[in-house]
Amino acid sequence: MTATTDHSTLPTPAPADLAAVSPRPSDDDPAFALHRGGKIGVALTVPLETREDLSLAYTPGVARVCTAIAEAPALADEYTWRANTVAVVTDGTAVLGLGDIGPAASLPVMEGKAALFKQFGGVDAVPIALDCTDVEQIVDTVARLAPSFGGINLEDISAPRCFAIERLLQERVDIPVFHDDQHGTAIVALAALENAAKLTGRTLGDLRAVVSGAGAAGVAVTRILLAAGIGDIAVGDSRGIIYPGRDNLTSIKAALAAETNRAGLTGSINDALNGADVFLGLSSGKVPEEAVATMAPEAIIFAMANPDPEIDPELAHKYARIVATGRSDYPNQINNVLAFPGIFRGALDVRASRVTEGMKLAAADALAAVIDGELSEDHIIPSVFDTRVGPAVAAAVAAAARADGVARR
Repeated sequence: MTATTDHSTLPTPAPADLAAVSPRPSDDDPAFALHRGGKIGVALTVPLETREDLSLAYTPGVARVCTAIAEAPALADEYTWRANTVAVVTDGTAVLGLGDIGPAASLPVMEGKAALFKQFGGVDAVPIALDCTDVEQIVDTVARLAPSFGGINLEDISAPRCFAIERLLQERVDIPVFHDDQHGTAIVALAALENAAKLTGRTLGDLRAVVSGAGAAGVAVTRILLAAGIGDIAVGDSRGIIYPGRDNLTSIKAALAAETNRAGLTGSINDALNGADVFLGLSSGKVPEEAVATMAPEAIIFAMANPDPEIDPELAHKYARIVATGRSDYPNQINNVLAFPGIFRGALDVRASRVTEGMKLAAADALAAVIDGELSEDHIIPSVFDTRVGPAVAAAVAAAARADGVARR
């Protein structure tokens, strides 16, 4: 899953419109052929070929295991799939670039997410698409399902409901709840920016950044950069730069206003780019060339909207030393798959009760360090196929969980 845009501001296609523009299913199309029957399934981990196998895997042998767990519930982590299984939960309201397409249509993406969990983290994952959008109903439903899982990955839920769902659900359960559209994007963006700063002879504290987009990803990227020590950061939405006292700020944006924009900028995002070191695009808004041209020397541009970056990469290279996108057909792809498999691998390995800010920062530092000594303008973040990534992130997350006191083993 690549970095996501703020889909809460995009128009939602009506079902009839989707039907009109969608291709007719045909196995002549390799995408349809690959998806026929789904992309994931259930595999046995024990033999089930003899009467003895059956008596151990099911009745009567299973009763001894059930009784032991009833007496000591924590044993479920040792004697069931729970310790290595994550629920991938969505309501289908903000799916990739498609917007609110509903739960059934979201399933191919959720299956894909589950496949990535397995391939890159060795984590089993179950897609769960909910036919409701009410915050309290979603929280209640997932909380009731939680005993079957070691973690909850929230996916493609529109802002601002995603913030409340994550917070309220984590208050209800004692397993990690992680909204990947927020934190996965933030972790990978931070790792890439750490390396970009290093490559240009600077630290995060030397940089003034402008974030375009105050949706789920924009808020999370801003918060993790603040925690990591960014010099200054201003956030803009469709109405311009966010600052204290601006009209019509949501509670989330008001909190951002209080924590960001020490320079006191007002006006548009284009105005804020004048002299800025970093542009971080997490919206659908386009940035004109004349604004890009005003950025500081050695500029860094992460135009992460998918599939159409806020700044065309070819244009960005005219004015920036380092350019990253959310696309796989350009260098420096900000791709969430670099983060979430290792984060859950590490959290599950130590039976963490939650994902802390320290664990997120540790994941970013570990991801950046994977290619320490290999940096170049076109290589500030590892490839998604770099086999060093998952183990490095998992080890750092597990260590941070222990340091933060949320590990249970």
